[in-house]
Amino acid sequence: MKKNQKGTLLQNPAVVGVLASLLSIVIGLVLGFVLLVILNPGASLEGMKAMMTTGFGSMDKFGKVLYQAAPLMMCGLSVGFAFKTGLFNIGASGQYTMGAFFALLFAIQFQMPWYLCLVAAAVGGAIWGIFPGLFKAYFNVNEVITAIMFNWIGMYLVNLILANSPKMLASGWGASNSDRTAALSAANPDAILPKGHLAVLFGNSSWINISIWISIVFAIVVWVVLQKTTFGYELKACGLSRDAAQYAGINAKRNIVLSMVISGALSGVGGGLYYLAGTGQYVLEKAILSMGFNGIPVALLASSNPIGTIFSALFISYIQVGGAAMQPAYSSETIDIVIAVIIYLAAFALLMRGVIAKAVSGRKEKGGAAK
Repeated sequence: MKKNQKGTLLQNPAVVGVLASLLSIVIGLVLGFVLLVILNPGASLEGMKAMMTTGFGSMDKFGKVLYQAAPLMMCGLSVGFAFKTGLFNIGASGQYTMGAFFALLFAIQFQMPWYLCLVAAAVGGAIWGIFPGLFKAYFNVNEVITAIMFNWIGMYLVNLILANSPKMLASGWGASNSDRTAALSAANPDAILPKGHLAVLFGNSSWINISIWISIVFAIVVWVVLQKTTFGYELKACGLSRDAAQYAGINAKRNIVLSMVISGALSGVGGGLYYLAGTGQYVLEKAILSMGFNGIPVALLASSNPIGTIFSALFISYIQVGGAAMQPAYSSETIDIVIAVIIYLAAFALLMRGVIAKAVSGRKEKGGAAK
């Protein structure tokens, strides 16, 4: 009886998904520790301890975990939403950048409150998501190619506009820097996300605000859309088989475009949440922002499940905060390598699901043969 219950439990897709994610995380952590031993054996135990405990070491550090998890979660939702509809949104970084730009534009140039800036961020991300969708739907151009190009176009376009907008830069608000946007505390305090009731728990921590709650709400809404609505069913049907969906009367082209627009809006909100926190300024650099790319392992670790994305984003943010505490025993480059190994091996959840499913089916066949 117990064996049958255990077998039934292991055949549950949700249970298998959780086990696959946990197994992937463990493998990533083990290999990360092996790297620490190779690079600096004497400090490896302390380094691993710092990585695993710093996030809960103080309320300020935990606040930083939540602060970084919010935009990560939005980018993970963006990539996962596209995955669910059969698309690979590698353009989340460009959409994130455009969302950040639109949010800061409305905050600094137009002096809007934070909630209107977030709406603008969603619009900016959606605009940048529509192009890969249109090219895919109407010209059958692979969305990966289009999205990668638009990552670079978005980054250079934002840099060009900001460099020629004196009022957007810190130097236009009394600071000496002309290579970054103005600090919101000086330019428009009303655009900074409020702390809400979290201020009671975290005190004067500069990291904490309501962004974590906003991102969790988005995750729940995306789950409801995908699982409980006809629209979500149509999107997933197009992802499973575009030809079959069209045969069933579903407008596949429209759904492909809408999928990328929604995915882009989610990334855009992530950019807005990060920069409207008031702790960071957009720097004019010739490098694509990494947050969008980090959304890929977040989505993979969660098996593209919107609710699972909440936990995978928190885990990856926790590891990143812990990694920063490993200095000076390890250089920042070493820490980045170790964190990258852990994150990207943790993203092997899909592969682990196949391994677990194969093991369960093998045991089931042996049990049937024994009978």
